[in-house]
Amino acid sequence: MRDAKITQIYEGTNQVRRLVIGRALTRASGQLVIAEWTKSAPGALPDSGSAACYPAVALSTTALAPDTATTRWTARAGPGLASRAAVALLCAALATACSDAPEPAAEGAHERQERALSWAIAIHGGAGRIARDIAPAERDLHLASLDRALRLGTGVLEQGGTSLDAVEKVVRLLEDDPSFNAGKGAIFNHEGRNELDASIMDGATLACGAVGAVTTVKNPISLARLVMERTPHILLVGSGAEEFAGEMGVERVDPAYFFTENRYRELLDVRKREAGDHGTVGAVALDRAGNLAAATSTGGLTNKRAGRVGDSPLIGSGTYADNRTCAVSATGTGEEFIRHAAAYSISARMEFGGKSVQQAAKDVVGQVLRPGDGGLIAVDRRGDLALEFNTDSMRRGAADSSGRFEVRIGE
Repeated sequence: MRDAKITQIYEGTNQVRRLVIGRALTRASGQLVIAEWTKSAPGALPDSGSAACYPAVALSTTALAPDTATTRWTARAGPGLASRAAVALLCAALATACSDAPEPAAEGAHERQERALSWAIAIHGGAGRIARDIAPAERDLHLASLDRALRLGTGVLEQGGTSLDAVEKVVRLLEDDPSFNAGKGAIFNHEGRNELDASIMDGATLACGAVGAVTTVKNPISLARLVMERTPHILLVGSGAEEFAGEMGVERVDPAYFFTENRYRELLDVRKREAGDHGTVGAVALDRAGNLAAATSTGGLTNKRAGRVGDSPLIGSGTYADNRTCAVSATGTGEEFIRHAAAYSISARMEFGGKSVQQAAKDVVGQVLRPGDGGLIAVDRRGDLALEFNTDSMRRGAADSSGRFEVRIGE
C-alpha cells in the first residue's frame, strides 16, 4: 500500500483513460481502484502491476498542460481494502485497454487502425421545418448554397489546408448567405434586433473560442477564432465582444445589414403564435494531417428574448472537437443541446463507450434529444461521417477523399 497522500503521473492520455475505466468498475461500492504498472514500450502490455483501493469521494483530478498529455491523480485519504474481485476485474480491463486503446495523437499515431480517408468534411445549414413540398426554385436555391459551401471546404482540404481553416471558411460563406440563420440571414429577437452567436474548436489542441449576442460583427465565426487565438479566454459576449472586434479590426456593419424581409415576416408570424423556429450553420472537418475541427454560427431562435444565448457558442453543447474522437456541430433547440451537453456527449460515448461516430450520433439524436429538437453533424479521426436529425429536414452536405460529394435537405 502507498501513503495516505499519493500522487501518480503517467505519460500519455491512454493510461489516464485506463484509470477512468478502473473507477467505473468500482463506482457502485464508492471506491476507486488505483492501479500502477510499468510498460516497456508504447502500446505494450503491462510488465508488472499492483492495485490499491481508495474512497472515490476523496479523489481529485487536475489536468496538466495539454502538451504534457498527463494527468495527476491525488488521494486525500488512506487506502481501504480492495476486494480481490475488484482488483482482478480492473487488471483484466487494463490488459484489454493496453491492447485495444490507441496511442495519443501527440505521439504520432491516431489509431491502431489506419485511417480510411485522408480528409473528410460535413456541413449543415440548420435543422427544422423546411417543408418537404417547398417550391422547386427555393429548394434549388438551398441546394446551390450548400454545394458552394461544400466545394469551398473540399478545396481547402484537397490542397492540404487545415481543418480549422476549412470550417471557418465554410461557415463564413454561409454567414454571408441570407438563406441561412446566421450572419446576414440571422433571425430577429423579440425586440426586432439581430443577436449573433458563434464558436470554433481545434481538435488538435482543444483550443476554442466563441462570441455571443454580437450585433455589428459581419462574420462572428472569425471573431470567435480570434478569441481563441488572441486571448486567454473562450467566450466573449455582448459589448465586450464588440469592443474586442474593434481592437482586432474585424469587419463591422450597421445592424441594418442583417435585416431581411423574409426573416422579419417570420418574426411577425411567430409573435402571433408564441413559438419559434430554429436554424444554424456549421461545419466539421478532418484534414490530411489528421486534425479535426468544428465551427458553428447562428442567429438563434426567432422571437427569442434579448440576451438569450443558445448552444452554438457553448463548447460541448453546440460545438466540440477532439482529435482522439470526433468533431461535432449541432443545430436545433439550444436549451436541449445545452442540457445534455450534446456535442461532447458524442465524443464521450466514443471514448468511454466504444461507440462509432455514427452510433454515438444516433444515440444522442434518437434517444437523448426529443423528437423535433434538431440534429448534428460529426466526423471522426478516420474520416467517417455522421449526419443525424430528428426534425422534418436538415440542410446538409458531406464530402471526403474517396470521391463522395452530396448535398441534401430532407431524408
